[in-house]
Amino acid sequence: MIDLDALRLEREKCIGWKNIKPYWEAVTGLPNVKEVEVKLGDTVEVYPKGLTKDEESYIYSSAKTVWPWRKGPFQVSSTFIDSEWRSHIKYDLLRPHFNLNDKIVGDIGCNNGYYLFRMMEDKPKRLVGFDPSAIPYCQFKFLDHFIQSGIKFELLGVEHVEYYEHKFDILFCLGVLYHRADPIGSLKSLYKGLNFGGELILDTFMIDGDDEVCLTPMKRYSKIPNIYFIPTVNALKNWCYRAGFEEIEVLEISKTQLNEQRKTEWINTQSLDDFLDEKDSSKTVEGYPAPKRVYIKAKKIKKKS
Repeated sequence: MIDLDALRLEREKCIGWKNIKPYWEAVTGLPNVKEVEVKLGDTVEVYPKGLTKDEESYIYSSAKTVWPWRKGPFQVSSTFIDSEWRSHIKYDLLRPHFNLNDKIVGDIGCNNGYYLFRMMEDKPKRLVGFDPSAIPYCQFKFLDHFIQSGIKFELLGVEHVEYYEHKFDILFCLGVLYHRADPIGSLKSLYKGLNFGGELILDTFMIDGDDEVCLTPMKRYSKIPNIYFIPTVNALKNWCYRAGFEEIEVLEISKTQLNEQRKTEWINTQSLDDFLDEKDSSKTVEGYPAPKRVYIKAKKIKKKS
């Protein structure tokens, strides 16, 4: 067993790290307001009431401090955060395939919480985000300072889900599995974290083909160093079956487009256009097939009576 409380205390020390402390100070200096209007659409909009000009300026500078903004977009008062990913494209694709009403929901690798904030519309019983990264944690705190969502953000990873204090009815694991050196082990942790009858909504990089095989990049894939296995759909299904899942449904297969992931003034790194072969956009700069994603739903079947 893992002592999650001890791990939480250790992980929360990240806000005191030399490189993270400015982010945390920017968040803790945000103005306190009594009234906030929140609109949950493709852009998550937050309008604190009664801000002064200086407070408006501080919100902008604080948002610029806690970059890069990968997921979004967000509108916080007069500040529009045009994130690298137009995350509503993925969310709107998945939205017809789940029902969160009165469900206990977890988002694994939740980044700054964009999907979790969108999920509030569906009136779930509980929302929990898992992400061990300090910068997304600061961004979530920046946003939730105004939204006051009640969402629980855990500085924990996929490997901790099976040990969590309660089980989940629905787990989302979007854009995480290819970062794991043991994808079947990660899927087993997700399986163990679900209630019987629960569902996993997952997306990951894929390669074309009917064979039950996967691509294993030698060093980098699309300039990303920590990419381990990129399966065919049939290989991914086999991973899920080996982890215990049943009734695996392919929801969508789509190539990542430049209108979904692109460089903006809110990131300080390269983006998709830089990751593709400049002479052949069907390939990455390393010569591998360009990023394509498969979205699946996998179920943990109820115990038989």
